[in-house]
Amino acid sequence: MSNQPDEKGFYGAFGGAYIPEILHENVENLKKAFYAARKDQSFNEEYAALLKQYVGRPSPLYYASRLSAAYGTHIYLKREDLNHTGSHKINNALGQILLAQRMGMTRIIAETGAGQHGVATATACALMGLECVVFMGKTDVERQYLNVQKMRMLGARVEAVTSGNRTLKDATNEAIRYWCSNPDTFYIIGSTVGPHPYPEMVAFFQSVISAEIKQQLEEQTGRSYPDALIACVGGGSNAMGTFYHYIDNTKVQLIAAEAGGKGIDTGETAATLHVGTPGIIHGFKTLLMQDADGQITEPYSISAGLDYPGVGPAHAHFYQTGRSRVYAITDDEALEAALELTRLEGIIPAIESAHALAVLKKEDFAQDDLVVLTVSGRGDKDMDTFIDYFTTKQDF
Repeated sequence: MSNQPDEKGFYGAFGGAYIPEILHENVENLKKAFYAARKDQSFNEEYAALLKQYVGRPSPLYYASRLSAAYGTHIYLKREDLNHTGSHKINNALGQILLAQRMGMTRIIAETGAGQHGVATATACALMGLECVVFMGKTDVERQYLNVQKMRMLGARVEAVTSGNRTLKDATNEAIRYWCSNPDTFYIIGSTVGPHPYPEMVAFFQSVISAEIKQQLEEQTGRSYPDALIACVGGGSNAMGTFYHYIDNTKVQLIAAEAGGKGIDTGETAATLHVGTPGIIHGFKTLLMQDADGQITEPYSISAGLDYPGVGPAHAHFYQTGRSRVYAITDDEALEAALELTRLEGIIPAIESAHALAVLKKEDFAQDDLVVLTVSGRGDKDMDTFIDYFTTKQDF
């Protein structure tokens, strides 16, 4: 098992580059630029300096003592929520913005669901003085209003997408249409999805997460690897960053949490790995929510960052081969897990991250296990959703 795809961008049966001819040159140029930059010491030094001085890395690996006591094991939280902009998304946005500069690109586009990738991209563009256009489904514009205002304050133009169910899939569709019409644009994809080399490239920029986990665990416990890693999966960038340096270590369980919505049997779900079948979306082959005729079915989740009808090709491969174990977490389970972390540790997580926290109720870890769970983002953006949900249950 490897964290690298083959030369055509496939992780097992999933991946590749299924793109229109007009984008072929763009993607090939990107591939060459990425492979050259990855080996370039000056590029890596500039990237590392930004992560340290601008993002505030390394993010803490925090021993959650009260949460650990509640579950009878040792739980460490990788605090990506403490990064500048509030999530792991800034790691990838800065890496890709440096590539765009090297390639002489001046107009940047991005897609976003929860808005965290949009904010991270708008932040990177403001830092580098580049034009930024962010595509976001109208439904997400409404439920993630705070992040929309942040993007606009940072100078980005936010395009509200009204097609489909007006969420992440539809925002990605529009971003790709714009890219085809404006091939001189650099498209910063926010997760480990899209045509090769995007899944590999995003994984590389997010791999700083597991690189830090190894060092921090060694410092805190005398052991560089945990017994289990837990992360939420939509497209899969924070999970891939969390798993990256442990994929070939079979002593480490890889556990992912995807958005079960109202339940995988209800038709209102985004649990792609549980209900998906092989198909092609947004330039790559993966497990995909689709009907018998191959038409994409609309995903649903209370989480704006996880309601995608596909999943990164690496995660499809890990799931299909048994390398990862995946839970479909319902809306209710995620929100209750968010409140539990808040009350036990004083940390309000993003709803996306709360899906990973809900796994703790489904696993039976040993008392001496080391469990690392990535809190991929903070819950500021989700406060309206939390308030609406818990007020009805009289928990506030």
